[in-house]
Amino acid sequence: MSRTITRLAIIAVLSLILSSCGDQLNLENATIPLLLGMDLDKNDKFHFYLTTPVFSKNIKKKSSEMIGVAKTLRQSRSEQDAQSAGSTQGRNYQIILIGKRMLEHEGWFPMLDVIYRDARNTITDRVVVVDGSVPEMLYLNPPDQPMLPILLRGMVDTTSSHSETVSTTAHELHRQFFDKGVTPYVSQVKIIGGKVRIQGTALLSKTGIYKGLLNAQETVLMSILQKNALPGFSLSYQLPEEPKKTPFATNTVSFSTGKVKTKIKTGFKNNRFKFDIKVSLVVGLSEHLFPFDVYHDSKQLENMISQQVTSHFNALITKFQKLEIDPIGLGVYARAHEYKAFKKVEDDWAKVLSQADITVTAKVKIAAMGPIK
Repeated sequence: MSRTITRLAIIAVLSLILSSCGDQLNLENATIPLLLGMDLDKNDKFHFYLTTPVFSKNIKKKSSEMIGVAKTLRQSRSEQDAQSAGSTQGRNYQIILIGKRMLEHEGWFPMLDVIYRDARNTITDRVVVVDGSVPEMLYLNPPDQPMLPILLRGMVDTTSSHSETVSTTAHELHRQFFDKGVTPYVSQVKIIGGKVRIQGTALLSKTGIYKGLLNAQETVLMSILQKNALPGFSLSYQLPEEPKKTPFATNTVSFSTGKVKTKIKTGFKNNRFKFDIKVSLVVGLSEHLFPFDVYHDSKQLENMISQQVTSHFNALITKFQKLEIDPIGLGVYARAHEYKAFKKVEDDWAKVLSQADITVTAKVKIAAMGPIK
């Protein structure tokens, strides 16, 4: 019996090997799109864009770009094949670029339906908003940088590891759109001086409308409130001391973080949601550009920094409330702790949150001052 099973196993393995060998495709004959772009032209017509690597050693340019007009991404398949030199092998996108012009209109998110419905597609693609023209970025191709999909993915992954932007995948974006306790947010890029630059984090309404932008430092603060910030990120603040009359910011202090703790207490009283957020940061000083006896007056410096961090946290909360968005996901806490009250307003949560009482208190402890006094 065991010999029969062994023989059958060997036959099965050989069959797989032979079938795979017969189905081999040379890279020169393959089209593997690594970037998908979407944008609207001046007449609000939907355009798609693709970037694929070129594997031929006889061609200096290592990428090929495709562009076309279609009603949907699935319908664009025939147009893609008409421009492709090889057989399209699945959809291994690294980046999905979305033009900012698309985000001026509701209803753009269903255009990604084929990404989630077609099993050949991945859902780990990084979704990135382009402040400007998608085709301009697509055809930039600077000689001193890698292909755009590799460049963008590396930039997003690196900056998001420092909490200076977000790395929102297609899968995560889907959750953000359908979870009623949070509003969507994605990374944003722009061409500045002929180079691609990460600008920060684009904030979207529940229906996908562009609402605003967070810079790198604001994104760090948002990540802390989301409990997504990893140790090692940096913050810089100008303390309320009179700087000297020089062209330099002599009243600046910078620090990097070790331990970060964020506690969110949720309540509902007098028909209003209440959130009490306490943030604890253990930091190491990176620089301080003003005369201060850090060793003997560390407590005073801790209080000064804590006040600045608390002020910036609350300014960020005020910004979210004015824009009527909830990228922190406070609705998730409301649903968990005040379910009955949340269910009554879940379809209009962002507006309800704009009227909530939210306070943030930060406490900073200096654990390291550097090797010199």
